[in-house]
Amino acid sequence: MTATLVFILVSLGLLSGKLTLILFPALRRCFVPSSIIGGLLALLIGPEVWGRLIPGQPGGPFGEEVYFYCGKLPGFLISVVFAGLFLGESLPKVREIWRRAGPQVAFGQATAWGMYAVGLGITMVLLVPLFDVPPVFGTLLEIGFEGGHGTAAGMSASFESIGWAEGTDLALSVATVGVVFGVGVGMLLINWGVRQGHTRFLTTDGYQSAESPSDAALGKAANPPTSDQRPRPEVGLGKSRRPPAGEPDDRYVVRSIDAISLHIAVIGLSIGVGAVLLMALQFMETQTLGRLGVKPLLSHMPLFPLAMIGGIIVQRWLSRFLPRLKLEREVYVRLQGVALDFLIVSAMAALSLRAIAANLAPLLILMAVGTAWILAMFLFVAPRIFRSFWFERGIGDLGQSFGMTATGLLLMKIVDPEYRSPAMEAFGYKQLLFEPFVGGGLVTAMSVPLVANYGPWPFCIFATLLTIFWIALGIMVFGRAPRTVAVADSGPAE
Repeated sequence: MTATLVFILVSLGLLSGKLTLILFPALRRCFVPSSIIGGLLALLIGPEVWGRLIPGQPGGPFGEEVYFYCGKLPGFLISVVFAGLFLGESLPKVREIWRRAGPQVAFGQATAWGMYAVGLGITMVLLVPLFDVPPVFGTLLEIGFEGGHGTAAGMSASFESIGWAEGTDLALSVATVGVVFGVGVGMLLINWGVRQGHTRFLTTDGYQSAESPSDAALGKAANPPTSDQRPRPEVGLGKSRRPPAGEPDDRYVVRSIDAISLHIAVIGLSIGVGAVLLMALQFMETQTLGRLGVKPLLSHMPLFPLAMIGGIIVQRWLSRFLPRLKLEREVYVRLQGVALDFLIVSAMAALSLRAIAANLAPLLILMAVGTAWILAMFLFVAPRIFRSFWFERGIGDLGQSFGMTATGLLLMKIVDPEYRSPAMEAFGYKQLLFEPFVGGGLVTAMSVPLVANYGPWPFCIFATLLTIFWIALGIMVFGRAPRTVAVADSGPAE
């Protein structure tokens, strides 16, 4: 019955969030997701609010046990989200990714590593002496802002393993503020960019349409194809093509399992491969470093980054040995969306307001420093790395750095509604060399045990050096290339 009540609570949260957006247009204009509103509403009727205000109901209408299991649900759902990141699409070679999105990779990596550098730095210099927070407090900036709600909730096992369970609540708080800041700060910057003439297609007179004479001046055709518009094979849900002469009819193979069931099963296989990889790595660590007395790291590592690696392995294997299997990228995107919506509602519902209140002052300072870092990267570094369309390309990373890829996509669409710049394509390709490491990848997963076991300064120094490396690489390699106005990038000569 508990599992049923958890499902009912999360579902009611999602529906309530959607209804709230319908009833209050002001929230729609702020682009707040229904899942976050629904999670906050579910929090209000839980032990943290209802249980404290209504006598005789310490667990709220659903009971404390339901909220306890709500807090466990994100750990599973984040693996579903990450396992599906690269399923259903052909993966380009690293050289091709670098050719198309090298500047975007450099800028994104520098921003993410810089969050560790400034987060751990301000924590050790100011927050630990003043507020006696643990050194791992400094990792919340990258986990919450860059990783977002999914990563913050997925790190719960890591926080619990080092004896700091409230870290999950604090990371979720950072992610929530990041969503609001991402849209708010992004819109302010867009208005500033329009007035200063930094936006190529959005001016004080409105949008420059595809038929505008400026297209000829820019030397490009209207509506260029982006990575999202590449031709795809016709493999519609439940559809089967007419087999060529001599080929066995595969209609039964297609209809023998529901298309959604097939895609979910592949996600399950990917998570399984990731779990095997994690267990193998933990066994190797125990048999090697463990016997030398080295503190274990992989025992604190969550599953979701390995589930992402498992998805890459499964996709490669299926593409090579089972090319007739009908898998569609669009389905995985929808499944990831479902998992992320349920994840956010359940994670927000299980928030501990007491933990947030106890750490409010250092949390505000940390987020202020993180916001200043993101703004500095956008205003001072982005124009020096992106030699063309710097505003359109930088604004997407700014939105993502505040916790949601969707925010970055939204801001890019506002400044380039017809996708005539290379921003969208470069942003998409960048994820292939970004998400496996930071923003919820392997580095994010390992940051908590690394800081907890070996101290904050080694990791802070390492992050600082990598930040300098990526900024220098971006400016020296890409920033010195000839400035062009071509739509399609081709590496440094962009």
